[in-house]
Amino acid sequence: MKKFIRQNPEEAVAALLIVITTVLVLTNVFFRYFLNKGIYWSEEVATNCFVWAIFIGSAGAYRNGTQLGIDMLVNMLPETLQKIVKILVQLVLFAVNAYILYLACVYVDKTHKIATSVLGISSAWVSSSLIAGFGLTTVYTVVHLVKMIMAFPKKTEKEA
Repeated sequence: MKKFIRQNPEEAVAALLIVITTVLVLTNVFFRYFLNKGIYWSEEVATNCFVWAIFIGSAGAYRNGTQLGIDMLVNMLPETLQKIVKILVQLVLFAVNAYILYLACVYVDKTHKIATSVLGISSAWVSSSLIAGFGLTTVYTVVHLVKMIMAFPKKTEKEA
């Protein structure tokens, strides 16, 4: 368990947040149907935990290369061309992720004074999940890009 958390911190955090979401929703269902009283704040907290789980979990999936992708056409190319296309894709992903990160910062700055409807806390607590998720993804894109560029001149097993 400790090894999993050390190797996959984003997935561990996302899993914990999903567990919290599930427990809150099920507890609130029990309270509503059997005790005729709902927990007034549980829906907002569960939604916030779910949003954080999505963005943190997606960054972890990207770091590990387990995100969805369609590379059927790329796999038909010669190996050197495959590497070039994959580097170009990483460059595009870097630009997109960095731009969304910038937009997320602007969004949080403009909305941080807006309070949530039930708890009355700053909506920045929820929307900053965008900054965390896209910030991590942007960093991991740079890491992937550097690794790909460093490995590019090396010959592959097929070329050797």
